[in-house]
Amino acid sequence: MRFFIGIFSALFFLLTFSMIPALALSAEEVLVIANRNAAKSQGLAAWYMEKRQIPKENLLLVFVTDKETCSRDAYLQKIVPAVRRALEKNQKINAIVTMYGIPLKISSPGMTKDEQARMDGLAAQKKKLDLLKEKNGQLNEEQKKAVDQVNNTIKQFKMSTDKVASLDSELMLVKKENYKLNFWLPNPFFLPWRSQKTAIAKSEVIMVSRLDGADAGVVQRIVNDSIEAEAKGLSGAVYFDARWKDPGQKEVSGYGLYDKSIHNAAGRLKKEGLKVVLDDKQDLFQPGQCPNAALYCGWYSLANYVDAFTWEKGAVGFHIASAECATLKSKNSNVWCKKMLDNGIAATVGPVGEPYVQSFPLPEIFFDVLAQGKLTLAESYLVSLPYLSWKQVLVGDPLYRVKIKNPPS
Repeated sequence: MRFFIGIFSALFFLLTFSMIPALALSAEEVLVIANRNAAKSQGLAAWYMEKRQIPKENLLLVFVTDKETCSRDAYLQKIVPAVRRALEKNQKINAIVTMYGIPLKISSPGMTKDEQARMDGLAAQKKKLDLLKEKNGQLNEEQKKAVDQVNNTIKQFKMSTDKVASLDSELMLVKKENYKLNFWLPNPFFLPWRSQKTAIAKSEVIMVSRLDGADAGVVQRIVNDSIEAEAKGLSGAVYFDARWKDPGQKEVSGYGLYDKSIHNAAGRLKKEGLKVVLDDKQDLFQPGQCPNAALYCGWYSLANYVDAFTWEKGAVGFHIASAECATLKSKNSNVWCKKMLDNGIAATVGPVGEPYVQSFPLPEIFFDVLAQGKLTLAESYLVSLPYLSWKQVLVGDPLYRVKIKNPPS
């Protein structure tokens, strides 16, 4: 965490577009993956490729479960080899689209033998202390400290051995062999780390975006709205929902750092002449308070979307909270990604499980890069995302290039 804080002590105000690689993603560089085993997946892929003039040979069909979660073995056996062959065949590919019908999440393969032995040892320590408390009715101060220590160690160990990931985040490292699955890996394209040495080389990373939603109609709307917004310009207001006042130069971390980044994003876009609404009160935006929303970022309403928005065609936004992309299909779910897509947003970001706040795209980078229109949606996500092989998912057309229509004076 100290490494993360140190990098952002000056935050994004020190970064300029001269530091951003000219990725210039084009239709010829996009590989589209559809599922033979999922109804409408192949048809939607063909429709999208025609809309975006992606070459027909850039379609890859796989056969995998049509459920939102697949096993690690299924991912490794049914998806990875096919994708690698496609990339070897066409070395122009720089981005992948996972279509409606491709699983959203990869389940954990479980602990290794060594990890399980370590967990069993910790569980034995805890059980011993529990029995001691049961026998004596209470514990002395030293024993209470031992309980706290073993409970904390178990919590940290479970966190460090978390192997659940979004399929898309894992797919961003499909070119890399034999990397660790525990926890996350640093993204070498993340702008503040561009001069840092990371365990991952840039050549081992590929962009991944998802065209998905509750039904096929949502997918078609995402694409159609993105294309229309590119042609006509994205109009409307920008809404940022912070929780606290801007801390100024005070060092912050965790939620404080991301709250500060929301303030910075608002400031940057306001300087660029956009209509920006920044709320720094504890309450979230309430129903009806965000008409004509073009861009949005806020936090923290866990799995409880607040219908405050009317989304402009081509709108982009995300909500910083846990597991907001745990499903895009469940009818009864109120997670933010699903509900925003249901209600008209064109692109969003969210995690499939507990991501920890510092794994979200940094708002001031993502929205500033996106709004200037020099990079596509997928590229904006790539340079603002701190970690790979983790929980985050980008839903939207990777080729979408936002063109903000200046508000009337």
